[in-house]
Amino acid sequence: MQAALVGLAQSGKSTLFSALTQGHSHAEAALAHQIDKAIVQVPDSRLGKLTEIFQPKKTTHATIEFLDLPGLSFLDEHSRNDARRLIGQARQSDMLVFVLRNFENTSVGTYRNRIDPAADLEELKNELFLADLESVTNRIEKLEKAVTRPTQTQKQDKHELELMRRYSEALENLQPLSTIITSPEEEKFMRSFGFLSLKQIIVVVNVNEDKINQAVPIDKEQAGGEILVLSASVEAELANLAPEERGEFLEDMGLTEIARDRLVSFCYRTLKLISFLTVGSDEVRAWTVPADCPALEAAGAVHSDIQRGFIRAETVAYDDFIAAGDMKAAKAAGKVRLEGKTYPVQDGDIINFRFNV
Repeated sequence: MQAALVGLAQSGKSTLFSALTQGHSHAEAALAHQIDKAIVQVPDSRLGKLTEIFQPKKTTHATIEFLDLPGLSFLDEHSRNDARRLIGQARQSDMLVFVLRNFENTSVGTYRNRIDPAADLEELKNELFLADLESVTNRIEKLEKAVTRPTQTQKQDKHELELMRRYSEALENLQPLSTIITSPEEEKFMRSFGFLSLKQIIVVVNVNEDKINQAVPIDKEQAGGEILVLSASVEAELANLAPEERGEFLEDMGLTEIARDRLVSFCYRTLKLISFLTVGSDEVRAWTVPADCPALEAAGAVHSDIQRGFIRAETVAYDDFIAAGDMKAAKAAGKVRLEGKTYPVQDGDIINFRFNV
C-alpha cells in the first residue's frame, strides 16, 4: 500500500517525509527535485508484547510505502506543467496526504506570499480536478476517433465514451467523481484510471511548535478526510532521538505520542486495512489485509500454498490471548476457535492456519 505526500512549495512536506522515514537519506532526491519513496513501519504495540512472550528470532511489522512528491507550484506555465507531471506519479498511490503550511519562519519563503492552509487546500484540490480533467479529455479524443471505425471493441468504446463525457462534465464543475458513481462496476472501472480526485485524503497541517494544540481554520468537511496538526520540524527532531530521550522530549512539550505514528496509523485506517498476527519462535509478524477479509484470502497473504490447502484457521483474539497468558491457557478457557474459509478476519486476530497440500 502506498500513500503519496502532496504539498505546495515550502509546506515542510519533505521535512515530514524525513521524520516519517527515520534515517532514510532524502537529500539527494530533494536536491534534484525528484520523487522519493520509503517503506515505513505501522506502529503496533501488540507486536512488542508478543515478542516478549515468544522471544522469536525476528519481529516483522506491517508497512506502508510513502511517496514524497517535490513541492508543487502553479505560479506560471512552466511550473504548472512540471507540477502536473509530478502529480501524475501519484495516480498509482492508494491515497493522498496533503501537507499544508501554517507555520511562520522568516528564513523559509512563502508560496504566493501567503500562509493560508484553507486556500492551499482549495488550490491543491482544484489542481487535482484539472489533472483528472486533462486525462479524461485526452481519453475522450482517442475514443471519438476509435468509435468511428468498425472494430470488435466499438460497442465497449461507445459506452466508455459516454461515461468519460459524464466525468468531464462533473470535473469541469469541480464535482467529485465519487458523487456520480452509479454502480460497483462503474466504481471499479473508474479506479482503474487512477483518478486523483477519487482517492482517499488525509490533511496534515504543519504548524509552529507552540501551535500544536491550537485549532486550525479547516474542518473535516473541507478536508474531505482526517486532519492531523503537527510540527514537521519537531517530528524530525523526535525521529533522531533514542526512545528514552524521546519520552522526556514529549513530556516537556505536553505530548503523549509522536505525530508520526498517528499519521501512519491514520493512513492505515483510512485505507481500511487491518493486521492479523502470526506468532512462534521463528517470527512474530503482523500481516496486512483489508477489513473483514475472509480467512481464505488472509491465508493467501501468508503463502499461496496455505490458501490452496486451507483447512481451518485456528484463531484467538489478541486481548483474549494476553488475558490468558499463553496459548495453552487460552485454549483451556475456550478462547481459541476454529474458523472456516469465509470467517471475516478481525484486527488483532492471532491465527495459525491449518492446511494440507
